[in-house]
Amino acid sequence: MTMEDNLTARIRHFVEDNFLFREDADELANDESLLDAGLIDSTGILELVSWIEAEFGVRMADAEIVPENLDTIAAIAAYLGRKRPASLVA
Repeated sequence: MTMEDNLTARIRHFVEDNFLFREDADELANDESLLDAGLIDSTGILELVSWIEAEFGVRMADAEIVPENLDTIAAIAAYLGRKRPASLVA
């Protein structure tokens, strides 16, 4: 498993455990909108940001809390890839 795959798996695990209350968890694509799917609302975004900051040791500026960074599992992984050195993502 690559570091990118590991990062994506960690994000997916968090999303599934905290927001996905349906049986078809395997059908959630990494590029599916969490907002459009109704999985995350404004309160969920705050929970997601708190988890990202605690889990990965990054500080998200208010300007970074936007759908481009948080709307899909893939977008979250890409955001974290930009924020953290590769050696720390594993």
